[in-house]
Amino acid sequence: MKSILFLQNIGIWEILIIALVVLLIFGGKKIPELMRGLGKGVKEFKDGIKGVEDEINSADKPDTPKE
Repeated sequence: MKSILFLQNIGIWEILIIALVVLLIFGGKKIPELMRGLGKGVKEFKDGIKGVEDEINSADKPDTPKE
């Protein structure tokens, strides 16, 4: 819980400084590529979670007899 407490004191100037440092390190052309990769990673993670939830839900339901 203590690791989250420091986020309460971050103001607009700190956020702008962090954004400026990221821009200087990666450059303007590289940031969209990084964000695209991050978005794909989040999408794959959500798809993986949904797949696990579907497997759990299908295991809980009894199989219907085939005629």
